[in-house]
Amino acid sequence: MPATDAHRPVVLDRREGPYGEVVLRERGDHFEIIANGCFLMDTSDGRSERLLIDAALAALPAGRPAPSVLIGGLGVGFSLVRAVTEPRWGRIAVVEREQAVVDWHLTGPLGRISGRALADPRTEILRTDLVAHLRTTTERYDALCLDIDNGPGWTVTQDNESLYSPSGLAACRERLTPGGVLAVWSAQPSADFGDAMRNAGFHAVTTKEVAVARGVPDVVHLALRNH
Repeated sequence: MPATDAHRPVVLDRREGPYGEVVLRERGDHFEIIANGCFLMDTSDGRSERLLIDAALAALPAGRPAPSVLIGGLGVGFSLVRAVTEPRWGRIAVVEREQAVVDWHLTGPLGRISGRALADPRTEILRTDLVAHLRTTTERYDALCLDIDNGPGWTVTQDNESLYSPSGLAACRERLTPGGVLAVWSAQPSADFGDAMRNAGFHAVTTKEVAVARGVPDVVHLALRNH
């Protein structure tokens, strides 16, 4: 491939689903996921996706045996892979509403990233909408690691906005065990979201940053449920 073409994206798959269009592209040695024309993520880095998992585990009370984690969503697989590499995690549930994304991992090119993680006996893929799952399930988790948007103020679809609302944060709190941790990925810091977490009954609210090549840092918003 000529050097001038090396960075041009090549569409590998394009699907129209109930939430709009999702596209898997290849750009050089990396893959990209685009939803409704909005860039979501790629495989070029992954530090902040791994931080999402590491920070949540570090924030849990010491000595908690085999804590369970709910990851939303699957994305390019970095968060799931990171969780599986940590033997302290017990159940690892991943919520993904886009069948196309699941297919790209199970039978497509993203399987080279996530194949071993998907085969881990602790891993379970839940094919459902995260917001609906949080509001309807009776399951409780020790950690919620959420990465379904570009941040609380930059959602992929309008339906996702409710996740960051008072009722959405209340649903997150109800799905956590006492002392459980909520971790939310964002492409930029949000002081307002930190305040919203406190107002929803969370404490120990913090923000961890990951510097990027250009622009504001990626961040992980962290908070604990009171006992």
